[in-house]
Amino acid sequence: MTRLAVDPISALEERGFDIQYLSHAKSILFGEFGEQVHELGAVLSALSLPMTEIIGSGGGETKFTQRTRKSLDARGWKKHNFVVAKSIDGLEREATSHEVDHVRTVPGVGTIGCEIEWNNKDPFFDRDLENFKRLHADGAISVGIIITRGSSLQSKMMELVRRFASERNIVNFASLAAAGVEPTPKQRAHISDRANRAKDPIDFAEAWTSNFVSNKFGAATTHWEKLQARVSRGVGNPCPLLLIGIPASIVVFDNATVEQLDEENSPSE
Repeated sequence: MTRLAVDPISALEERGFDIQYLSHAKSILFGEFGEQVHELGAVLSALSLPMTEIIGSGGGETKFTQRTRKSLDARGWKKHNFVVAKSIDGLEREATSHEVDHVRTVPGVGTIGCEIEWNNKDPFFDRDLENFKRLHADGAISVGIIITRGSSLQSKMMELVRRFASERNIVNFASLAAAGVEPTPKQRAHISDRANRAKDPIDFAEAWTSNFVSNKFGAATTHWEKLQARVSRGVGNPCPLLLIGIPASIVVFDNATVEQLDEENSPSE
């Protein structure tokens, strides 16, 4: 296989993506899966996330995640359910299955497994890493890849939501509704309590921003620091891994009305 000259992952890193290779994953990927790395790079370099989709995110899979999945799927990174069976004297005694959302197999070379954890509950990282570890030990995958919210996007989420509130002139629940945002009754009560309390009330927009970010993108969701905490203590080791964090730089502001998704089971990817 001809090795392609440009390193698309380094190009992503220059654009602010968080990138980490573990257990010789870089050598394996560029030595054996050069074309597939470029496929992945093409998908990630084209990512764009309207702020209205962040505000409209709910319990279902976001449009942003759907677009990313479809782009990977179109390049052959398909969902696959690995079934690992053990037998004694030819009789099957047990079987386990491991579903991976994006799998890219190169005949005669090997297989890459990839998971996207955009905004799920952070224990999903443990599931993904342990699945990759078992699949690698069984010879089913050569490398595992996890894509998640990057450190800059997580740290700047409050700033981004404040900008949205400022640009949309969010000053009360009526202006929120005009922008397409309808907080749940519980959220409305919490926002009202902070904005209208007798002692140290805060600006309505700030009360809404704080409530929104803590509910949707809190510390216990899937983002770069939570992923780092897992791998630093050896979760997933020794499976070769490529970890990718999506940066704040992909966020774009538009004038569209927010299409709010169902809140049930939020957060979700």
